[in-house]
This record gives sequence, structure tokens and C-alpha cells, in this order.
Amino acid sequence: MPLPPLPRLMVLLFAVAAGLAVANVYYAQPMLHLMAAEFGIPKGSAGIIVTVTQIGYGLGLLLIVPLGDVLNRRKLISGQMLLSVLALMIIGFAHHRFVFFTGMVLLGLLAVVTQVLVAYSATLAAPFERGRVVGLVTSGIVTGILLARTVSGTMADLGGWRSVYLLSAGLTLVLTGILLKVLPVADQHKTLTSYPKLLISMFRLFAAEPLLLIRSLIAMFLFAAFSTLWTALVFPLSAPPFSLSSTEIGLFGLVGVLGTLGATKAGQLADRGKAQWTTGIALSLLLLSWLSIGFTESSLWALVLGIIILDLAVQAVHVTNQSLIYTLQPEARSRIVAGYMIFYSIGSGLGSITSTKVFAASGWTGVCVLGAGFSLLALLFWVLTRKYGKAKL
Repeated sequence: MPLPPLPRLMVLLFAVAAGLAVANVYYAQPMLHLMAAEFGIPKGSAGIIVTVTQIGYGLGLLLIVPLGDVLNRRKLISGQMLLSVLALMIIGFAHHRFVFFTGMVLLGLLAVVTQVLVAYSATLAAPFERGRVVGLVTSGIVTGILLARTVSGTMADLGGWRSVYLLSAGLTLVLTGILLKVLPVADQHKTLTSYPKLLISMFRLFAAEPLLLIRSLIAMFLFAAFSTLWTALVFPLSAPPFSLSSTEIGLFGLVGVLGTLGATKAGQLADRGKAQWTTGIALSLLLLSWLSIGFTESSLWALVLGIIILDLAVQAVHVTNQSLIYTLQPEARSRIVAGYMIFYSIGSGLGSITSTKVFAASGWTGVCVLGAGFSLLALLFWVLTRKYGKAKL
């Protein structure tokens, strides 16, 4: 019997929960200079704060997300969110560098509940609406990522950077209670298997499904470019001649919310079989966005334009990737998203650590060259593999 359409309120709840969870990973970006100063971290190494969180995120993708294929996802989701509350409180009260970094790693590890939510929404959605549902939930993730910068910048000015994590702890606790009431108690029948076999099977999927590997590598370059911009942006904006406050820096996240339009539309185009067309145009726009971003130090309007184009392109490709890979082996959907997102995490961590190093050595021009380089690699890789993609889709 075909699945009924997923209720709009349920999709909205998935989007809000996924957005709040992923925001935890990105709160630090507009506050890097404040956090680095408090814990005695050199400016050129401040990106390590984001990178260790991404390391935790990568570990969570590897060790936790695949469990969605064998465990009750309602319990898995609520358990991760409750533990996230603990991690957020550790960060909020940390006064030693080791405790702080431990909290950041744990926070990244548990933030992968976002991907469990995306995979679950794709499972509950009917096939004819899967791209749309994934696009809407991803829009929530995009909004969470970008609003995280705005919220954290404002909260840092009002109550210090710690207040951001304590506020998130309270909101996460409330949302966990709502999810426990709304998510289905029963889950689909799942084949039990040992944990080691489950993890091994995830890597075998890359050999069995070349499309998964192709889209994962595109995601790696894509999010390396994305993280390059958003990690390093705090430094030119907080320095003369702009000398913007954390609140003002965070407001640039609002500009990127327009990227949600790309996420929603891309999912609809994927449902109509236009995934390759969407990918090619979006990756070309990603590369072009760095021309505008390159004028940041002389024009904030050029930066705004560049952010709009970059975020629109990134989210369009990301949703298209997910819409495609969710058509592969439905019984392994959690492992598929975990494998894909590991490459996402590698790209994000790579962009974070290299962008701050490059900024310290070559300034904003060097950062733009780095971001454009990652974008070009994504476009070239798509060009080299697009024929395979057309043959498969």
C-alpha cells in the first residue's frame, strides 16, 4: 500500500529539530576571536575550534547514524538530543581548555541526530514527495546553520559567548519533550545485525553504489568551500576598517538564509529528473560567487551578493545529492546518509583549518583563492562524472 503524504506539521517539526541540532556545530564561527582569546589560542589556529567539532561530527556519522537502520529511531533521536543538552552545559561552564575541547567534540558527535532526522523523514515520506520533504528538512538545516551565526553573535554581545550554549541546552531539552510526544512509537521492521558488521556494510555501499561515492566526493569539495568562507569571515569583519561587533558579524548569516530557496527548489527539480542540470548550474554559480566575495574588504555589498550566490549554490547541490542517494537501497538509508555526510564533515573540517591558516599567511585574497579552488575541484569532478550520473538516473 502506498505511503500517505507526510503531514506538513510533522515535516516542520523535523526541520526545526534538525536546524536546532546542526546549529550547535556553527555557533562558534562568529565568536572564534572571543573564544580563542579566552583560552589562549593564537588567531591563526582559531579554526581548530570548528575543526575539533567537525571531528566529533565525523565520528558521530561513522559510529551513531548507521544505528538508525537497526534501532528504533524515536529512541535514538531523543537519546542523542538529551546527551546534547549535557554537552552544551559542559561547554557553557568550561573554564579549562581541555574541558572546553572535550565538550566541543561531544557536541559534534551528538549533532549527527540531524542526519538521523533527515533519513527518518525520507523513510516516512512517500516516493513522489521525497525530494520535496528532504528539501524542506534541509531548508531547516540551512536556516539553523545560518541563524546560528546571527543568534550567537547577538548573544555573545549581550551575555557572553557561554550564554549561547546554555540557551541552546534549554531549547534542546524542550524540543526533545515535543519529539517524544509526536514521533511514531513503532518503527519499521529492521534486520538485526552485529555492530561491526553494520559499520563494515556502510563502507561496502561505496563499492556497490558508485553514485554514492561520486556525490560524496562532490559534497566534500562543496563544503570545504562553504566552510572556508564562514570560518575565516570573522577576521576581516572584526578588524579595521570595519571593526564589526559579534552581533553585526552574525547578521551576515541572515543573508545566507536565502539559500533555503535553493534547497527547496532543488528538491522539486530532483523529483522531476533534473538533478544533473541543477548540479551543473549550481556548481558554476559556486565558483563565480568568489569573484564577488573577493571584494569584501572594499565593499560589504559585494560580500552580501557573494554570500547569497554561494549559499544558494551549496544548498541546491546538497539537496540534489541527498535526493539522489536516498533512491539507493532504502533498507540502508541511515548508512547511506552516514557515509555521504562523513565526506561532508571531512570537507567542512578541511575548509575550517586551512582557511584560518591561509588568512594568517595571505590575508583575505588567499582565503578567496582557496575557496575558489575547492569550488573548481567540485565543478571539474562533476564534469568528469556527469555521464555516469546520466546513465544511472
